[in-house]
Amino acid sequence: MTEKQDMQADTIIKGEKLERILEAVLLAAGQPLSNAQLASVFNDEERPPGGEISRALEKIGNDCAKRGIELKKVASGYRFQVRQDLNEWVSRLWKERPQRYSRALLETIALIAYRQPITRAEIEAVRGVSVSTNIIRTLQEREWIRVVGHRDVPGKPALFGTTNGFLDSFGLQNLDDLPTLAEIRDMESLVPELQFDVPPGALQAHDGDEDDDEDAGVDDDTDAEEDEEAEPETARP
Repeated sequence: MTEKQDMQADTIIKGEKLERILEAVLLAAGQPLSNAQLASVFNDEERPPGGEISRALEKIGNDCAKRGIELKKVASGYRFQVRQDLNEWVSRLWKERPQRYSRALLETIALIAYRQPITRAEIEAVRGVSVSTNIIRTLQEREWIRVVGHRDVPGKPALFGTTNGFLDSFGLQNLDDLPTLAEIRDMESLVPELQFDVPPGALQAHDGDEDDDEDAGVDDDTDAEEDEEAEPETARP
């Protein structure tokens, strides 16, 4: 190794300092960060190899084993989040009434997740009712779904698929991490525990009637009647 290489090796950040920097960056970011994004905070002289960053992240994750937070890998990268078993206490920080998503919206996102790419007409065929434009808009505004193409039939209907934002919200790395249909006993199993803009675990399925299809799929009425409609018969792609 040359003298220049020795000097460069001396400037590379590693070990405990690397772990502290990565931890600080992830806490400050407020969103998942990929390995490449984490590496970008270092200049050329101090940037550690990708393998060192991965090892440091693993060490940080292990160090969190007995703490109230965990380092979670999702589709967009790594993030710190509250452990699920502590959501009951963390959610008490938010005094306002928690937002509830309608069964209609949850069934729609479930169909898209398990049968993507899928058209609006195909969703309606399974659910047996029309899908409100507001529900599709809500899912797009949350960046949970996007148009991934168009079906080659008359009218060229849009094909919907899920996004990395959907996977991040549900704490998944990829679609293979979705629970099997046998594991899903009701739609509440699909409610994400979002870590940022709402209290963790605060979102709940709302068993509303089909009038929910007329709004954006969000409802605060806890006294709504139970949904009589059959569960969607979804299947993995």
